[in-house]
Amino acid sequence: MAEYRDYGVAAPHGPDMTGTHDPIHSMTANEKQIFDYLLKPDDSYDANGVYWGDMSLGQQVKFVMAGDAKETKREASNVWAMFKKDPLSPVSFYFKNMVLPGAGLGLEGYVLFSIGNIRPLFQARGSFPDCWKAPYRICNETWVAAVDYMEISGIIVGQILVGILGDWLGRRWGLIQDATIMFLGLLMLTAAWGVTQNGWVICYVWSLFFYGIGVGGEYPMTATSGMENAVGSGKVSTKEDRLHRGRKVTSAFLMQGWGQFFNQVILIVLLLIFHHGSGNPPYSQLAVQWTYRVSFAIPAVGTLWLVYYRAYKMKSASKQLVAAKKRNKVTGYDTESLKLTFTYFGPRMIATAGAWFANDVFFYGNKLFQSEFISVILPDNTSIMPGWLYNLINVGVSLAGYYLASFLIDNKLYGRKRMQMVGFLMDFVLFLVPAFHFEYYKSTAHVREFQAMYFLSSFFNQFGPNCVTFLVAAEVYPTPIRATAHGVSAAAGKLGALLASVLYNYIDTQMKFYVVPWFGLMGMLVTILFLPDTTGLDLKEQERRWQFIRAGREEDYHGVAVHPKHLSWWERWRGVGKYYDADADFKQKIEEMRKDWEADQARKGNEKGGAWDGDEDVNDDSVWSSDVSTFFEKTKGQSPVIAPNEKGSRESSSS
Repeated sequence: MAEYRDYGVAAPHGPDMTGTHDPIHSMTANEKQIFDYLLKPDDSYDANGVYWGDMSLGQQVKFVMAGDAKETKREASNVWAMFKKDPLSPVSFYFKNMVLPGAGLGLEGYVLFSIGNIRPLFQARGSFPDCWKAPYRICNETWVAAVDYMEISGIIVGQILVGILGDWLGRRWGLIQDATIMFLGLLMLTAAWGVTQNGWVICYVWSLFFYGIGVGGEYPMTATSGMENAVGSGKVSTKEDRLHRGRKVTSAFLMQGWGQFFNQVILIVLLLIFHHGSGNPPYSQLAVQWTYRVSFAIPAVGTLWLVYYRAYKMKSASKQLVAAKKRNKVTGYDTESLKLTFTYFGPRMIATAGAWFANDVFFYGNKLFQSEFISVILPDNTSIMPGWLYNLINVGVSLAGYYLASFLIDNKLYGRKRMQMVGFLMDFVLFLVPAFHFEYYKSTAHVREFQAMYFLSSFFNQFGPNCVTFLVAAEVYPTPIRATAHGVSAAAGKLGALLASVLYNYIDTQMKFYVVPWFGLMGMLVTILFLPDTTGLDLKEQERRWQFIRAGREEDYHGVAVHPKHLSWWERWRGVGKYYDADADFKQKIEEMRKDWEADQARKGNEKGGAWDGDEDVNDDSVWSSDVSTFFEKTKGQSPVIAPNEKGSRESSSS
C-alpha cells in the first residue's frame, strides 16, 4: 500500500494564473504539515523542506548518501521478502520489469551484431570470398558495400518515421508496428537468396533495409514507453519514479548488450555444429549457409512472440500521451508542441543529437582496436574464431559498463550529465594515446596495453554516452513530442555511424585513430554546454513547466524544473533559472491541487447525477486525506483558479 509520502502532487490540469491568494495563511499547523508531507517528499527535500539542489555540497553529499542507504536497505528487504515467499520471484520480477521492456532492443541487438559477425564468415576461405571479398570477382562491390549503408539508412528512416508516428498514433501502435516489421525482416533475411550470388547480396541488402526500419523505430518507442510507464510517471509521480526512472529505462536498453552476447554465443555453437565440431577454415558453403540462416531464424521466433505480447499485454502503453493530448485539447499530431519545443528546447536538441552523433562514431571506431591487436597476437591466423571470441570478451566488458551505468545513473552526486562527460573524456584519451604512439602499441611487447585500451574504451562507452544518450533524448523533452525528439536524436547518431562506415573506407588505420578521438571532445563540449541534468528531477515537474509554456506563461512557473541544478549552462546563461522560487512554487502547487480537488468533487457530483462523461484522467481518491479535503472545503471559493485557456475570455468579458 503506497503512502502519501511516496506521491507528489497530482499532475496539473492548468497552472494558477491569479496570484491573488496566499494559501499558507489559511492553514493550521497540522494542515501545513500534511501539505509539506505531500508536496515535499523526503527523497527530494530534507526535514526543513529544503530541496536537495538548494543545499550546500556537503549537505548534498550527506543527504544523498543517507537517502541511498535507506533506499538500498528498503529494496534489499523487499527482495529478501520476495525470495522467502518464492525463491524464483526476484527472477520473475527482473524479467517482467527489466527484460520484457527491452526485449525489442535485445532482439535487434542480436541481429545487427550478427551482420558484422557473419560478414567475416562469408569472406573466409572455402565460403564465398569471391563474392564478399576484394577483388569481388563475381559480385558487385557497390552492393557488397551497401550492406553497411542500407542497414544504417533503414534505421534512420525508422527512427524519424516511427518517432513521428509514435507521437501521432500512440506508443502502443508504434511498438506493435516495430515488432511486426522486424519479424517480417527476419523472415526475409533468413530466406534471402538469388539466381546468382550477386542477386543474393541484393536481396540480403534490401532485407536489411526493411529490417532496419523496425530497428530504428524501436529506439524512440522503447525509451518513451519505458519512461512513461514507470510507476506513477503519468498522472501521479511516485518515489519509484523519482529515484529509479533512469535505471528502469537503461535496464531496458542494456538488453541490447545481452542480444549481442547471445548472438556471438549462438554463432559459435552453430558453426561448430554445422562444421563438424571445428572452428577452423576452410568452411564449406553448406555449413556457412546453415549457420547464418539458423542464426536469423532463432530471433524470428522471439520477435513473433513480441508482436503478440505488445498487441495483447501492453494496451496502456499510450496512456500518458493520451492524457497529455487531452489536456492540450489536441487530436492527431501536436504540431504546436513541436514548434514550442524547438523554440524553448532547441539547444537541448544540439546536446542530444550532437552527443549521439559523436558517440556512434566512437561506437563503430571501437572495432579499430580489435583487428590490429589480433594481427599482432596471431599473425598467421585465418580462422574467424579468435575474432568472435574477442568479441565475446568485449561484449562481457560492455555489459559491465551497461550495468554500472544502470546502477549510478539516478545517483544525484554522479547522474546523467557527469556520466556522459566522463565517458566521452575517457574515450577521447583512450583513442588519443594510441593515435600518437601507434607503432609502439602495435608492437608485440606492448600489444597487451593496446588490448586493454580496447576493452576500456568499450566499458566507458557503455558506462557513459551510449546509455545516457538513449535516456536523455527522451527525458529532456515534453510528452507530446518525446518520441519525435528521441527519433531525431537517434537518427543523428546513425548519421555518425554512417560517417564512420564511409570514412573508414578511405583512410588507413592510424589516420582513423587520429580522427576518432576528437568526436569524444566534441561530445563532451556539447554535453557541458547544452545538456540539462535531469538526475533527481521529478518527471511530473517537467510536465508542469510544459503546461505553463503551452499557456504562453513560462515566467509564471517557479518549480524545480527551472532550478539551475537541472538547467544546462546555456539555459542558465539565458536566465531561465531566474524564475525559480521555492516558496512561490509551494503556494502555486497548493492552488493547483485545489483545482484538482474541486474537479474531483464536481466529478463525484456528476456521477451521482448520472452526468459524468467518463473521463479517466482524474485524481486518485487516495491522494486526498481528510486534512487536505477539510482545508479545501473551508477555503472554498477564496481562490478561483483560471486556466490558461480561460484567462483571455475572462478578461474580455470583464471589459
